[in-house]
Amino acid sequence: MTTSSATVGAAPGYRPSATLPFWAEFRRQASRRRTQLALGFMVLLPLIILIAFQFDSGDDDGNGGGEYASLVEFATTGGLNFTLFTIFVSASFLLVVVVALFCGDTVASEASWGSLRYLLAIPVPRARLLAVKLLVALTYSALALLTLAGTALLVGTLRYGWSPLRSLVAAELAPGEGLLRLLAVLGYLAVVMLVVAGLAFLLSVTTDAALGAVGGAVLLWILSSILDQITALGVLREFLPTHYSNAWLGLLSTPVQTDDVVRGCVSAICYATLFWGLAFWRFTRKDVTS
Repeated sequence: MTTSSATVGAAPGYRPSATLPFWAEFRRQASRRRTQLALGFMVLLPLIILIAFQFDSGDDDGNGGGEYASLVEFATTGGLNFTLFTIFVSASFLLVVVVALFCGDTVASEASWGSLRYLLAIPVPRARLLAVKLLVALTYSALALLTLAGTALLVGTLRYGWSPLRSLVAAELAPGEGLLRLLAVLGYLAVVMLVVAGLAFLLSVTTDAALGAVGGAVLLWILSSILDQITALGVLREFLPTHYSNAWLGLLSTPVQTDDVVRGCVSAICYATLFWGLAFWRFTRKDVTS
């Protein structure tokens, strides 16, 4: 057997690319309680919001409700509007926590359980192990986003009907076009969440404490959001990873505003690539003792 067809010194038949298949890791993560609870809550949240709307007495005149008062009024006019409201109230924190959970817990939890060194002893190449875990974490993050939006669209349509999409920044959109706009919003949010995924993943390979990786990513995201509100920072705010996190609102305007969306995508991809690169560099050089 030549060195071109097998790894030098490896057992006959050993192929690094065949270790830790994607679907094997996907099933492992599916059996974990945190995965089940996170996806379950993505289904439960739209139902909670729907039930909460049923207890609305209608006596509130909107004073003190701010932008939420208008959004609630729109939310009950159709399934698309209900989905938009659910995304709006979830995007700034809930989705951040869920993505940080999937990407920050994936490696750190293995280290805290003491099973990481056994995975490497199979042997699974470090870069492959990290790549598979990252892909599975991103898959579950995307699945959580789609589950949230899909459930909201289903229950909202069943309760409020299939009506045109309305928002504070756009004229009324036909249901077909409104659905396409919502899909574009989901796509942009998925790209923005790559920053959280990258940061949480970097922390996950740096620490053995899963809670520290998840919490650290969420806290840093919140810190960036706070700094973005300080206008005295001027142009420096544009370099913060959260500066364009709400640019998806431009996808709902008439006409569509895509300038900030493009900048936000470029910013998110650059930050995510940097964090993932650092994660691979760190993990392939660290001593794994747990």
